[in-house]
Amino acid sequence: MGLDWKQWSRSDIIYGVVAPVLVVLLIVAISQLGRLFEGGFGVITGITVEIQEIVVIVAVPLMLGLVWNRWAGGASGFLLGSIYALYWADSFHSSFAGNRLGGSGTVLLAYIISAMLIGYMAGALNKRSESFIRMIISGVAAATIGGVLLFGVFQLSSANLVTGLDGFLLTVLSRTACGVIIPIIAKVFMWYGMAIGKSPILTLRRGGI
Repeated sequence: MGLDWKQWSRSDIIYGVVAPVLVVLLIVAISQLGRLFEGGFGVITGITVEIQEIVVIVAVPLMLGLVWNRWAGGASGFLLGSIYALYWADSFHSSFAGNRLGGSGTVLLAYIISAMLIGYMAGALNKRSESFIRMIISGVAAATIGGVLLFGVFQLSSANLVTGLDGFLLTVLSRTACGVIIPIIAKVFMWYGMAIGKSPILTLRRGGI
């Protein structure tokens, strides 16, 4: 039987109101760091853009692939990769793009196929396993391969600005790190019975409570 409308707890307020609001405020704060540190605007902007990119086209598809299945991971990667590509499409077609306009389609395509590959591969490798080691291996493998593919496709475009060893390490290692962090978050979700298709009651019973 479901909860009555009067049955509220402190955790409902913390996880239902306070935590989401804090996360949103944190995201907004990160997006405004460039204005606070004008002297290091280029570095701060690069960091915030990279964080936004990792969250949108790596973390979410990876999470859905691990806790749900490869189809959910791949589909979310395709959708979020497309949205992210549309976000960048405007900058490539602006009056400030210059000679970057030519070949921009390849860069935008790279965002889509990389995100789709990461989500699908994570799900295909993990197969909804709750083994933390398997989740780590699946997450790292999917995210790293997706990063290598992204960097490689970038090199096919005349609009690409991500080059050299620094560009490779930034593109790939940031995704590898995400492949380690997201399984930890996914495992916490499973502990609390929040993974897709999991019932908190069944999870408690399996734990002997």
